Amino acid sequence: MTAPELLERLRPEAFAIAYRMLGSVSDAEDLVQEGLLRLHRTLQSGETIETPQAYLATVVTRLSIDHLRSARVRRERYVGEWLPEPLLGAEEPDAEARVELAESARMAFLVLLETLSPEQRAVFLLRDVFGYSYADLAEMLGKSEAACRQIAVRARAHVLEGRPRFEAPPERQRDLVERFFAAIEKGDLAGLEGLLAEDVSLHGDGGGRAPALAEPQRGREAVARMLLGWSRVGARAGGYRIDRTTVNHQPGALIRSADGGVLAVWAIDVSEGRIVAVRSVVNPDKLRHVPGAADFGAWLRASAERGRGPSE
Repeated sequence: MTAPELLERLRPEAFAIAYRMLGSVSDAEDLVQEGLLRLHRTLQSGETIETPQAYLATVVTRLSIDHLRSARVRRERYVGEWLPEPLLGAEEPDAEARVELAESARMAFLVLLETLSPEQRAVFLLRDVFGYSYADLAEMLGKSEAACRQIAVRARAHVLEGRPRFEAPPERQRDLVERFFAAIEKGDLAGLEGLLAEDVSLHGDGGGRAPALAEPQRGREAVARMLLGWSRVGARAGGYRIDRTTVNHQPGALIRSADGGVLAVWAIDVSEGRIVAVRSVVNPDKLRHVPGAADFGAWLRASAERGRGPSE
């Protein structure tokens, strides 16, 4: 296997680790590129690397920990609710083959991981999701095996306590999610409420860069009315369409303007035959990697200007 072929083979797992550590597609890609560059230089120097996969995982994990530490203040000052950058289905196809890997990329799970320290997050992911041994972790993180075990126990207990409820994706979810979007498009309040769990939650991430919920909405009636309110805003602003897709290995959608620009990305949580959460990312900084991404705030302002007309 040539060096370029080896690097490309190792890229998917490195990206999977970095994305789950950071919750950011763009930052994960940058860190993976840096990791691959370091691995390439080391190989070119003639140094023997017994396990290139572990070497790259170590570099990416350490870079991710450093990044999270430096970003802590920015995260604490983030305007509104923080959600991960959405991961579209084509960006991580291999994860579908492993349930635990797919579930670890879901938005609710990544939000939960945010409550862990960077080291706890690394140990939990590397051990419980990617299957590295405690001996591997000790070498990767520069700690003893005993210390890694203790970190893993604390992180695992925290995750299990707050772990969101998920329902296995396939066929039976598709009809429910299709009816959910159809009810929104038709403005069917009763039909929409019938698809939502009693304790459903609605989340929005604008990051201060686009209009979004100041805090999550909760409860069947409140969420249904808010979703239909958003639909009316979209209709008045020139129309929109909902393109069904997979987001973070769960049902989702791209919300597009009439001209096709992606204004928002939604991820839908389903459990026990009901929609239990909807997460909408409209922060344009978090949609830069999405083909056709547009600026939701700018779209609304332009729509308002058109509505006023030249005589006003």
